[in-house]
Amino acid sequence: MKYKLLGRSGLKVSEFCLGTMGFGTDNGWGADAAVSFAIMDEFANAGGNFLDTANVYQKGTSEKIIGDYLINQDRDYFVLATKYTLKDNQTNPNASGNNRKNMMRSIEESLKRLKTDFIDVLYLHIWDDITPIDEVLRGLDDLIRQGKVNYAAISDTPAWVVAKGNILAELMGWSQFIALQVEYSLLQRTPERELIPMAKHFGMTVTPWAPLAGGALTGKYLKGEKGRIKPESNRLNENSERITKVIMAIADELGVSAGNVALQWMRQQAFSCIPIVGATKIEQLQDNLNTVDLTLSADHLKKIDDISAVSLGFPGDFFREENVKLNSFGGFYDRVEKR
Repeated sequence: MKYKLLGRSGLKVSEFCLGTMGFGTDNGWGADAAVSFAIMDEFANAGGNFLDTANVYQKGTSEKIIGDYLINQDRDYFVLATKYTLKDNQTNPNASGNNRKNMMRSIEESLKRLKTDFIDVLYLHIWDDITPIDEVLRGLDDLIRQGKVNYAAISDTPAWVVAKGNILAELMGWSQFIALQVEYSLLQRTPERELIPMAKHFGMTVTPWAPLAGGALTGKYLKGEKGRIKPESNRLNENSERITKVIMAIADELGVSAGNVALQWMRQQAFSCIPIVGATKIEQLQDNLNTVDLTLSADHLKKIDDISAVSLGFPGDFFREENVKLNSFGGFYDRVEKR
């Protein structure tokens, strides 16, 4: 793998991030420690250095497994990302949320489980719609100044909140968010409405979770395989089947897997993107990493876009109209002939 800069920083990360939500079996599924170690070895041997976890993954076991693994590795080779927000115990009313108290408590617990002195990238996991964004940013900046965290990032948060946060951080001299983690795939393109344009504007790298829509885009469910996706999920409806069949047809034409096509479509979009590829089996990771050798043609991209594009809503669709152009001087929309 090659390396890319993460957002507006000098941090070099591999072009895929290894998702570790399946490290551990505390939730009734996942990979045990031995398999998890083997997956991380495979990832590192392929040049991967970017690991993604969270305090709540497998009830904390994911962080513990990574910590046990890193003891015998070059810690500085890896870029370790974790998250805080979601409840990881029942000790007190502030054991969840974006507040400073939970942030400080969570980071200390994560550092213990990960057996490390610092976290490379700390994500706010999900917006709680309660805590002021300035409280979050000041807390993250304090952790960075203390050396316990190197970079701040944010996940699953409205675009306007992230934008307000980065502008406030710039004005106050605090550390800005360098990465945005959201659900994004060919079956979930709604982040194209506000989140992705916002990230592109601020120079943030998008790190999509579920880039294969829980495995739906690999075509395995159409082949009769079973998984953790519920039958009523929008990942298994008629629209998702239409999209997946197109992906499978392109994959057959190119002699690659459907997952490779779905991942490469994402990597060829016009913004900085590092997909998070989860794996509980080495074969899954190996197949995902084959994507680095694939390039989709303009025809392939158009065919995929035609079957999967979503409405941008207002004002996105309004901007798309060919006969409408923004008159930046008058501050109003003026219908003009397209040149």
